[in-house]
Amino acid sequence: MEELADRIRQCRNCERYLALGPRPVVQLSTASKVIIVGQAPGRKVHETGIPWNDASGRTLRKWLGVDEDAFYDPAMFSIMAMGFCYPGKGISGDLAPRRECAPLWHPEILNRFESTPLILLIGQYAQKHYLGKACKSSLTETVASFEEYLPQYFPLPHPSPRNQNWLKVNPWFEERVLPRLREVIGPKTPSP
Repeated sequence: MEELADRIRQCRNCERYLALGPRPVVQLSTASKVIIVGQAPGRKVHETGIPWNDASGRTLRKWLGVDEDAFYDPAMFSIMAMGFCYPGKGISGDLAPRRECAPLWHPEILNRFESTPLILLIGQYAQKHYLGKACKSSLTETVASFEEYLPQYFPLPHPSPRNQNWLKVNPWFEERVLPRLREVIGPKTPSP
């Protein structure tokens, strides 16, 4: 798997579309119990090369109930995205992830796992790609129906600070979904 991760980090497939250039960010291990499939790295992650090394990552770790040591342990979590490189800035946030990455790399990654890991689908891009027609009419409905997708998938909203209003409007997420998420993932380390 490390050879594959190195090939992904060397990918220049969509270089001409990336304002800051390619810097694929990925963390993989065939032993991972959980795969986190996000949207695409943000600018800070692009600069550091460390996945989820930003405010969204802090929130995600809180949701999962794990500290940084557990989160960055590939035996526990593999981390990939729908787009492996920072797509650039758009009018109201980052651009959508590049469409080339998931079909190019995801099948090869998923075929290498020793067992069937739980796949966390963070945000609508990952949910639409992996759930297809099983997605509900909105991200909110899909997340609320998370039990339907277990044991293979667990859909989540994006933990971006931009989604604070969504969290306030949907208190059931913290009350019902997060405890179940932590239960499904199982005890890893004490909560941060």
